[in-house]
Amino acid sequence: MSLDRRSFRIGVVAGTFLIIGIVSGVFLSAGRGWMSDAVSAPVAVPAAPVAGNGSGFAPVARAAMPAVVNIATSRTVRQQGGHASPFMNDPLFRHFFGDEYFRQFNIPRERRENSLGSGVIVSADGYIVTNAHVVEKADDIKVLLSDKREFTGKVVGVDPKTDIAVIKVAARDLPTVNWGDSDAIEVGEYVLAIGNPFGLNSTVTLGIVSAIGRANMGIEDYENFIQTDAAINPGNSGGALINTRGELVGINTAIYSRTGGYMGIGFAIPSNMAKSVMGSLVKHGKVVRGYLGVSIQDVNADIAKQFGLKRAEGALVSDVVAGSPADKGGLKSGDVITAYDGKPVDNTATLRNRVAETAVGSSVKVEAVRDGKAQTFEVKVVEQPQDMTAEGETARGSDKSSALAGVEVTNISPDVARRLNLPRGAQGVVVSGVESGSTAEAAGIREGDVIVELNRQPVRSAEDFRRLSAKLKGEQSALLLIVRNGGRLFVAINP
Repeated sequence: MSLDRRSFRIGVVAGTFLIIGIVSGVFLSAGRGWMSDAVSAPVAVPAAPVAGNGSGFAPVARAAMPAVVNIATSRTVRQQGGHASPFMNDPLFRHFFGDEYFRQFNIPRERRENSLGSGVIVSADGYIVTNAHVVEKADDIKVLLSDKREFTGKVVGVDPKTDIAVIKVAARDLPTVNWGDSDAIEVGEYVLAIGNPFGLNSTVTLGIVSAIGRANMGIEDYENFIQTDAAINPGNSGGALINTRGELVGINTAIYSRTGGYMGIGFAIPSNMAKSVMGSLVKHGKVVRGYLGVSIQDVNADIAKQFGLKRAEGALVSDVVAGSPADKGGLKSGDVITAYDGKPVDNTATLRNRVAETAVGSSVKVEAVRDGKAQTFEVKVVEQPQDMTAEGETARGSDKSSALAGVEVTNISPDVARRLNLPRGAQGVVVSGVESGSTAEAAGIREGDVIVELNRQPVRSAEDFRRLSAKLKGEQSALLLIVRNGGRLFVAINP
């Protein structure tokens, strides 16, 4: 009887564990299915889930790889021939025989330079997006598809400011990859980098989006890079950055490296920027960019405090070009632009890129903060100009504890204006000295800066500077508007 009860208990326990196992299996299976849908939706071609079926990211790679091509370029470089003998470089030897004798040995030589890169087919009739640096100065362009077909490429247009180029091959019904919305990507989502690193065709690497909106990298004029840790190496330039839906969200263009190889940081041009540039190159043969006519700078914590802003965001207008769309629309120096065409402006790079991508002739609403109040202006964007590229009495900040202590200025004389290449009639005072270790030096003020405003008050002479700086008491900060290298810049100085 005791044995039967024990057997009964063992049976109950075993049955309980069995039921728990079955229920857990059901929930885990459902969980895996949910993860698959959340991480990556089915690919359009082929129609199969990306994860959860044991195939990993194979459907995405299989669909996109045929549209990523190998681009091989070559060009002829002419060099002056060297002299055959070291004696020919001897001055006495040359003097004896004469220069005419030596010219026959100085024959130009030619050599061929070859390079490899990647590209992405975005239309079935042969338009391919790649990097400008992949095809620049190329005499011959060969495009090799993953199915081993080879075509001769012709450059449609090149835009060095974004490092985007478009080439065309004479073919039809080519495999393509669909454009994705790069504005919709998020940090942390999976991406695939597809290209030809080191000439290894159709290489796929996996990573995540590490950061978005990377700018001020000093790589291109217009930067809004997607940063990824998907391995990118030489030869990947111009290749595709693909999301888990098989869409093109970026054109791989650069890496951060101290060795020349992959170190976990790569950069891709957002697809929305690449698509806009491509459209302009195909339609006009050049990139037509919008123009607002303002000089802008980022808002840091000190400037935000000076302008009464809650957050250090937006683009501070330091100058407005006379007669420009911004001028006609009512924008002024000191306005902080917080939104453009209904989208928030986080920094200068955001505004610069959005203005450039605005269709010429369109009217947009610009939201800005002026004197602590939000205002809206309407401007009509025009085409960006081709060429876009200020001795006498002196004064010194007298109070040694003030923000301007150690700053010495002088009036603008004709000689000073000439040496600093200032425009005729330039007003303000020139910084003639900055004391080492002063707060002004720490804030970035340097000799040659032209101060035109102090705490939003005009400075036309050394006397104005002396009078306004004398009003600074104790730890009161100073906001300077200066001219440096032809551009205007606000600088906040905190004692």
